[in-house]
Amino acid sequence: MMEQVNNKTKWLHLRLSPTEQAHINKAFKKTTCRKLSDYARSILMGKPVVSTYRDSSLDDFMTELMKLKNDLNACGNNFNQAVRKLNSLDKIEDKKRWFSYYDSSRQILQDCIQQVDNYLSKMADQWLQ
Repeated sequence: MMEQVNNKTKWLHLRLSPTEQAHINKAFKKTTCRKLSDYARSILMGKPVVSTYRDSSLDDFMTELMKLKNDLNACGNNFNQAVRKLNSLDKIEDKKRWFSYYDSSRQILQDCIQQVDNYLSKMADQWLQ
């Protein structure tokens, strides 16, 4: 059985005054909708919109956590590249040079891990209060 693909290909353009836009954005921020287009689509189609308080501290936490995750992934990739390069070298001089690069990459990775740990500890303290 084939599933129907529900691509949204049609556009609806609106012109709003700054006051109208501010009013819509204010109402949107009070909902659990992640995108303004989802909110507008629900309102226009007469679907119920969950208007509840969103925990902004959790939103801020998730934003910061995603940044830290991306930084940690980048540090991990750099570290893995340094280890691969170090393992592929034959000459002692090259290994000495790459070992210093490996050591600096390891230190950067440890610093990133420490940042994540500090931030998670800080957030845990806030949640436990």
